[in-house]
Formats: sequence, structure tokens, C-alpha cells
Amino acid sequence: MSVSAFNRRWAAVILEALTRHGVRHICIAPGSRSTPLTLAAAENATFIHHTHFDERGLGHLALGLAKVSKRPVAVIVTSGTAVANLYPALIEAGLTGEKLILLTADRPPELIDCGANQAIRQPGMFASHPAQTLSLPRPTRDIPASWLVSTIDNALAALHGGAVHINCPFAEPLYGEPDDTGLAWQQRLGDWWQDHRPWLNAARRLESDPQPDWHFWRQKRGVVVAGRMSAEEGKKAARWAQTLGWPLIGDVLSQTGQPLPCADLWLGNTKAVSELEQAQIVVQLGSSLTGKRLLQWQASCTPEEYWIVDAIDGRLDPAHHRGRRLVAEVGDWLEKHPAEKRQPWCTAVPRLAQQAWQAVTARRDAFGEAQLAHRISDYLPEQGQLFVGNSLVVRLIDALAQLPAGYPVYSNRGASGIDGLLSTAAGVQRAGARPTLAIVGDLSALYDLNALALLRQVSAPFVLIVVNNNGGQIFSLLPTPRSQREQFYLMPQNVRFAHAAAMFNLPYHCPRSWAELEAALADAWRAPATTVIELVVNDVDGAHTLQQLLAQVSQL
Repeated sequence: MSVSAFNRRWAAVILEALTRHGVRHICIAPGSRSTPLTLAAAENATFIHHTHFDERGLGHLALGLAKVSKRPVAVIVTSGTAVANLYPALIEAGLTGEKLILLTADRPPELIDCGANQAIRQPGMFASHPAQTLSLPRPTRDIPASWLVSTIDNALAALHGGAVHINCPFAEPLYGEPDDTGLAWQQRLGDWWQDHRPWLNAARRLESDPQPDWHFWRQKRGVVVAGRMSAEEGKKAARWAQTLGWPLIGDVLSQTGQPLPCADLWLGNTKAVSELEQAQIVVQLGSSLTGKRLLQWQASCTPEEYWIVDAIDGRLDPAHHRGRRLVAEVGDWLEKHPAEKRQPWCTAVPRLAQQAWQAVTARRDAFGEAQLAHRISDYLPEQGQLFVGNSLVVRLIDALAQLPAGYPVYSNRGASGIDGLLSTAAGVQRAGARPTLAIVGDLSALYDLNALALLRQVSAPFVLIVVNNNGGQIFSLLPTPRSQREQFYLMPQNVRFAHAAAMFNLPYHCPRSWAELEAALADAWRAPATTVIELVVNDVDGAHTLQQLLAQVSQL
């Protein structure tokens, strides 16, 4: 028996099984132990192949692909610490609902805990974070192919979000020409190879039933909180709330058009909070709220009922309100709970939202990151998409911008880390194949700098704006001790990104005015390539502008 040939057949069954669950994108890192999986993926014409030399970035690339494609994305890595580097992307997917399938090659059991090279304990290494975990045996003809394929089908049928970790040990030799070894074993699956369906169909999706008393609650005073949802869902949610006459507080990821802009400013005004206290029901559509004032209001509000609608399982309510947790796709839920035309019941909130917007607009001419956040809707590419980084940049856009309804916006707001942001943005571009604007801070860009290699391969114009405020200026908004703030929190690096762009042969601009930025953007949108634009701003101006606006709007 040829071990290498049977390893390939075993891997081919695994990879073919994935195609029956909608997997089209597969992300591969270099490695020897993963050779059976890599070559089986290479031979399967169903897959679109993506490669990267950094497993942490590879996991985030897969995350970005899954965000846009709405399909599960597979990842292949070799054994050892290569596997551990997938942890951040796995955690993020578990919190935001993207589907990842992590195929981790491993040493066989006899090489674990005996000093063998690149051998660690991989089964269960991700603890409770995967949605499903499979620890496969070493490939053997003693186990029928039907067991292998049905085991994978059973795990993937239960995957409604998050990651499946499939650990795949392979014994050496790993290389060799294919032969007839295992052909009969593989052929026992019969015409499954010519079919397109799973071997085992195991549908187990549970969704909340329509609420029988909705006709009663839709006549009450309500508030809609819009969190992360799709572009189409965002437009539906905005129309739904408008019909009901309920104020809609839209997050940066809601894609609702934020009909009451600058919520993170006006929610600091006691008049707004007092009026919202009259709400009898709050319906939250989607999770992952960004704004600090919105989170504070969400935690303190006391309606008769608080409903949360999201396809992700779990409570999703850190304030533990009395109400209902409704597991459903937002768009489907809205269709099952139609709005009834009613007059708006809020008067103070819309007025304060307009005044807050005017206060922000009055400051738009200064050249800084707060003004960039406010202006960002002017710089979005037509028929494009936006990827927003974490820390200060996403908070400024959430508080100071008004994004178009239905314009696709993506971010990693589950665990809200700064790792892998450029890699995720690369995946978003590849899956969407649209012009893409991505905005991150300087530390975020440094953290994932080697992902610029991924950005050399884009199918449409891609603009990466690095807002360089020289450190983690988000900590300027927090009560960090001033004497230790720079050394232990901000950690300024005093770097520029021109050399990084040059190393990866990417066009680079460092505009010093809005006119220069707009000229650089106009050039960038003309070609299917990546352009790096570094916006060098004064260190604390963005944080200070936000604080000044908060104080101003609170006194309106």
C-alpha cells in the first residue's frame, strides 16, 4: 500500500464533501504535513484558491471572504504553531457568525508528546470557541469512506455560524506519485462523486416563530436599534421603522442610512434620553453595537419588552433585559412582522440629531481624522464597499458620519481586535469583486503589515487609507493615567508607511489637504490596483474633536 497515495484519496473525500456544503473559496498556507489536503484542493476544480504565507493573516482573509460571500470558507494549514495562528479569526467568526472550516494537518498520534519536531497537541486546542470540532483518525482503509463523508456532513449541517475545526493527522510519506491505492475504497461512494448533494442531509436549523402578539406591540411607542446586518436588510429595517413611526438608532454597520445621524453625540443629551424613556418596546435588529453612548443607553433603558433579532445564537444582550431573544435572519423576521403605518411619536430626538449633524458639519474644513470620518460618504466608490478598522476610526465614523442606506459596510466588530484587519479587507475585496475603500489606524496597519502582499492581488480598485495619529489614540478617550499613557497605552512608533508600500510595489500618497486627498482618490479609482494613502494627522485632534462635540451637543 502506498501511504502517500491513500493520504491523497482520504483528503480528496474530505475536500469533495466540503463542496456539497457551498464551499467555493479555499485559503492555503505553505506546509509539508498538509500536502495531502493542499494537493487534493488543487485538483478540485470547484475551488477558488487563495494563498498566504502567514496563517494568522490567512484566517482573516478567509473571514473577509466569508463576510461577503455568505458561504463557508475553508482554510488549510500545516501542523504546529501554524494551527495556533488561526485562533483570532476563529474567535471573531464565532462572535459575528461567518462560517469557517479549518482543516489543520497534524502528526499521527505516535509522534505526539515524544519530542518529535513540529508536533503539538492539536485536538481540542481551540477550547470552546469552535462551533464544532472533529478529530479525524489517521487515514486507513479499515474505516469506510462513507463514515468519513457522513461525519463531515453531520458537522457542517450543524454549522450556523462560527468555525468547524477538523484536525487531520497524516503519516509519512507525504509525497509520491498517485497510484491505484485506495481506489476501491474511494469508489464505494458510488455515484456520489457525480452528484452535487451531501451524502448525509441533516437539516437542523431552528428559527423563532412569528410573534403572535406583534399586532399588539406594533401599536405601542417603540424604538429600533439597528446593529450589524446586510445592506438589503438595512434598507428594509429603515423603511420598517419609518412606517411604524419609531425612531431608528443606526450603528455604523447597520447600513440603514442612519436616519438620525450622530447618535453617539445626541444620546449624551438628557432631553433625548428623557424622550426615549417613553418607549414601551425596544426592538434591536442585529448585534455588535459600536457607539459608547448607545451602549450606555442600551444598558440603562427599561422598556416593558426588549426584543433582539439576529441569526446568531446566544443572548447577545450584556444588559440582560426582560424580553425576547429571537433567532432569525433580520430580513426574514421583518417580513413576518409587518409594520403598521403610524405617526412618529418622537419630536425632540429628530431635532437633536439634526442639530448634532450641523455641529459636526461646521467643523468639516479642518484637515484631521474626525473630519475624514464625517466626510467619508463623499469618498465612497460607486458600486463599491467600505471596510472600517477598529479602535478610534470606527468610533469616529459611527459618531460623525452618515453612510448611504444599503451601502455595504464591513468590519471585525465581534472581538473588536486590531489583528488581521488588512487581511480581512483583502478577503472582502476578493469576494465582493467591487471597488473597496478600507480605513485603519497606524497601529492596526503595522500589526498586519505583511497583508500588503495580499493587496497586490485585487480585481477592482482598492484604496487603503492609513490614518496615522502616531499610536493608539483611542486611549486618549479613556481615563488612562496621563503619566503612563504614552509609554504603556499609546505606544507611538513614529513611522511612515511610504517604505512599506514601496516594499510591496504599491502606489503611495501622503496628502496634506482635502484637495490632495481627493486628487489621489480620483486616480486610485481608475485602475484595478491597490493604492496606499497615508493621512498624517495631529496626535490627539481626533479624540479631542469628538470630546468637544459631545460636550457641545449635550448642552443643546
